[in-house]
Amino acid sequence: MICRVALVLALLLAAPAQAATVLTGDRIDGVPVVETLDVTDLPAGQVSRFYFRVVDQAAGQGWYVPVLVAKGARPGKRLLLTAAIHGDELNGVGIIHRLFAGLDAKTMAGAVVAIPGVNTPGILAGTRTYNPSLNAGESNLNRQMPGKLTGDDVGEYVAARIWNQLMIANADQAIDLHTQSWGTVYPMFVFAQTAQARRMADLLAPDVIRMDAGVRGTVENMLNDAGIPAVTLELGGPQQFDPVMIARGVAGVRNVMADMGILSGPPTRAAAAPFVGNHSVDVAAPRGGYAQVLVKLGDKVLAGQPVALITDPFGATTATVTAPNAGQVVSLATAPTREVGSLLVRILSWDPAEVCKADGCGVVVR
Repeated sequence: MICRVALVLALLLAAPAQAATVLTGDRIDGVPVVETLDVTDLPAGQVSRFYFRVVDQAAGQGWYVPVLVAKGARPGKRLLLTAAIHGDELNGVGIIHRLFAGLDAKTMAGAVVAIPGVNTPGILAGTRTYNPSLNAGESNLNRQMPGKLTGDDVGEYVAARIWNQLMIANADQAIDLHTQSWGTVYPMFVFAQTAQARRMADLLAPDVIRMDAGVRGTVENMLNDAGIPAVTLELGGPQQFDPVMIARGVAGVRNVMADMGILSGPPTRAAAAPFVGNHSVDVAAPRGGYAQVLVKLGDKVLAGQPVALITDPFGATTATVTAPNAGQVVSLATAPTREVGSLLVRILSWDPAEVCKADGCGVVVR
């Protein structure tokens, strides 16, 4: 008996290790479903497509997240791309689609791992939050990373599943793709936390970079905490595919890929230097009504300068709103109807008293 046990153990030890990518055996429209993803055991020189069953919904069926992997023919670094963790912010999905349409994995080194639609219920509902059913409540997945598998909140559970099964083991650098929220718009705007993240931000060639100590629970900041350089890239407004922003986003991501050695050739230099700040102020509506914003994205403003008017239903001006300080306009309202306290204009400036230096932040805000 002892000899038989010893023989079995010897055979098990001699067998090749099980692949770290775990397939469930299911297929959705012919696409295999994974329980866990590990780029190292995927075939080289090709693009692989998967669905990840992130959680069971209230009706007992699955919510699925799409995953794309372009693995190069040669070893190298891995870039992680995530999009639509806020379900109404869709330009990042368009960027991933167009990027992968132009990739030739046979000429690449390393890999690009992309999740073009993290928040499936939010995409379907056109909402920022993760809201899978009436009895679940709403969750901001980009404040819940790395999540909790033992948490009572479905958002915490979903965040933990995506973080642990897809993201953390498959990235050397990362870009989380966003847009502004409903009724507002950004230029091409990067949040960067560290010196390494600032390098990525410059390579993306945005209009604006904010050196930002960060908020706990975001993809960007929690990856930085884990030693994986990451940035948040904001591109325009929600609920649309903006062709200009998508084209710029693809060019910027390819630049980061070139810098990482995933694509051959050097990165291209940006045509113009971005505006860099570390302190922003939201100018809010002092009362409800119709807003007429008087400035444009990229405008320089002075303290006390009028930036918006609020009118009543008859068109009479009820408030003139002014800039509290000098700086550059980096976001503004596009929807004219404004509740009291809602954003009219966001102004970015440089404050030497803030924690962030020009090349990185020394402290993370919790």
